[in-house]
Amino acid sequence: MAQFARAYGRPPAGIWAAPGRVNLIGEHTDYNDGFVLPLALRQRVMVAVAPAPDGRSTVRSLQEATVAQFAAATVEPPDMTGWAAYVAGVTWALRTGGYAVSDVDLLVDSDIPVGAGLSSSAALGCAVARSLVDLDGLTVGDTELALLVRRAENDFVGAPTGVMDQMASIHGRSDHVVFLDTRSMEVEQLRFDPAAQGLALLVVDTRAPHRLIDGRYADRRASCKQAAGLLGVPALRDLPAADLDAALSRFPEATMRRRVRHVVTENARVLDVAAVLRSGKDLREIGPAMTASHVSLRDDFDVSVEQLDVAVDSALAAGAHGSRMTGGGFGGATIALVDRPRRDVVQAAVREAFRRHGFDDPAMFTAVPSPGARRL
Repeated sequence: MAQFARAYGRPPAGIWAAPGRVNLIGEHTDYNDGFVLPLALRQRVMVAVAPAPDGRSTVRSLQEATVAQFAAATVEPPDMTGWAAYVAGVTWALRTGGYAVSDVDLLVDSDIPVGAGLSSSAALGCAVARSLVDLDGLTVGDTELALLVRRAENDFVGAPTGVMDQMASIHGRSDHVVFLDTRSMEVEQLRFDPAAQGLALLVVDTRAPHRLIDGRYADRRASCKQAAGLLGVPALRDLPAADLDAALSRFPEATMRRRVRHVVTENARVLDVAAVLRSGKDLREIGPAMTASHVSLRDDFDVSVEQLDVAVDSALAAGAHGSRMTGGGFGGATIALVDRPRRDVVQAAVREAFRRHGFDDPAMFTAVPSPGARRL
């Protein structure tokens, strides 16, 4: 980045990048020890980094006007807020995890839509973490690094995210999705190349603001933990789908029944989609599971909003094989599996539906499975 030299008066030691992610299926299962199927995007966060000459870290962003400073050896969670907390939090997580990291000068750039639920914050953390580890010559495994970035988000920033976003950003691979068991942290790379089958995975950024720190996401996590405790299982992942109806009868409160039903059926859908991918079958076969996932998120988990529903419904009406919201919900983005020749038709249908409803014009792009965090 030429901007780094203008900001700091010298070239960077290197440039690192980490991708955003879109989740093919498996929503609100990661914090229930369940299964997820995300893929890393071409859209990414880049950080240009150099050792700091003055013993303090300075962080700038091309997307933000503020400049933040902190000391790597002493920064603690109360010290930083806003976007820079994601940077300082990674430094803190590495240090308190037993890895001594140096102060750096850092400049951030990103083409991931902010607020779309595509994990721009996790990508920032993963890019920073990879740069710090490389600059200091540390040996940290990929999964451990992802867990440290999640700790930064959870305990420093205060965002109650699961581990899927960071694992996708670290483990992403071209033309693959990351099948992750969030209990064992076992990763399996499954081939996912829609273009080879004449398909496209269309992402619709609805521009409905996506926020997870307002309590609703945390409420869902708390409900799931409470339900598991009442059922006497470590997590809802341990409730077999075959036992779901009997288990639901133990909850007198309808909301809790719906929360449990979503998690259990969503885990089953992830396993079904993973089986299709392993078999090499026509990807169109996963469309119904995608759509069923959205219905469950909308009706049972109550995390959809009108813009997401309109995007899904209009894509399906225009010929998409399956469509669903992706990410934590309460705004953000949807995905639709479409035949490539009909991609423009589906996009036009979604835009027209948004116009009729008086929504802001959505942004759309094709998701391409891409490599994970790395030095460029």
